[in-house]
Amino acid sequence: MPAGIVALVVVALLIFFGLAHRALDRLRLTDGQALAVLAAMVAGSFVDVPVLRGPVTVHVNLGGAVLPTLLSLYLLWRADTAAERVRSVVGAVLVAAAVLAVAGLTDFDPGRGDWLDPLWLFSGIGGIVGYLVGGRSRRASFVAGSMGLLLTDVVHSVRLVGSGAQATVLVGGAGAFDMVVMAGLLAVGLAEVGGELLERLSGGPAAGGPAGLALVVALSAAAGGAAATDERTDGTYFRLVDPARRVLT
Repeated sequence: MPAGIVALVVVALLIFFGLAHRALDRLRLTDGQALAVLAAMVAGSFVDVPVLRGPVTVHVNLGGAVLPTLLSLYLLWRADTAAERVRSVVGAVLVAAAVLAVAGLTDFDPGRGDWLDPLWLFSGIGGIVGYLVGGRSRRASFVAGSMGLLLTDVVHSVRLVGSGAQATVLVGGAGAFDMVVMAGLLAVGLAEVGGELLERLSGGPAAGGPAGLALVVALSAAAGGAAATDERTDGTYFRLVDPARRVLT
C-alpha cells in the first residue's frame, strides 16, 4: 500500500480516537471535516482527470493534487492574518526551490545506490522547510509543505510539455501523491511538537486555563445563568457565552 495512504489512515485513526484534537483546532477543522477530507483524498488517489492531450498527455490526480489544493485554499482563507497567508505562499515557493535544487544533484536512477529514497528525502525537505517558514502556524506549515511538493510536480510537468517529448504526466499522482501527503503531515507534526515545546518553555498557557474556566462556569451556573464555553485555537484563553451566544466575558 502506498505510504501516503498509510499515513492518511494512521492520521484518521488518531482523529477517530480523539488524539489529534489540538492540531485540528489550529487547522480550523472539526473531527468530522478532517475525516471527510482524509477519506476523499484516499478515494481520490485512484482518480486521474485528463487535462491536456498531445505529445505530452497530462492527468491531474484528484486525491494528490485537487483536494490538497482545495484544502490549502480553505486554510489560507481561515488564516488569522495577511502575513500568515504570505508566509504560506512564500513557504511553498521555497519548498519547491529546495526540492528542485536537491533533485538536480542526482537522477535517482535504479541501481545507483542513492543514500536515501527520494520519497522520504523530498517529503522530509518539504516538511522541514514548510515548518521553518510556517513557524508555529499549523496552517502555514501544511500549505507550505504540501503545496511546495505539488508545485515541484507542476514545474516538472511544464518542463516536459515545453520539451515537446512524447510523455504521459500525472500531476499529484504516483509517488508525488505520497510526497505531497507526507510533506504536509510532517510540517504540521513539526509545528505541533515545536509549538508545544515552545509553549512549555515559555511557561505554558496563560494563567487561569482549564481550572480557572471550570471555576467561572461553576460560578455562572450557581448564579442561575447556564453558560457555554468556546476555546480559542491558540489555547491561551476562553470565551464565556450564554445560550443565545452572547459573549459574557
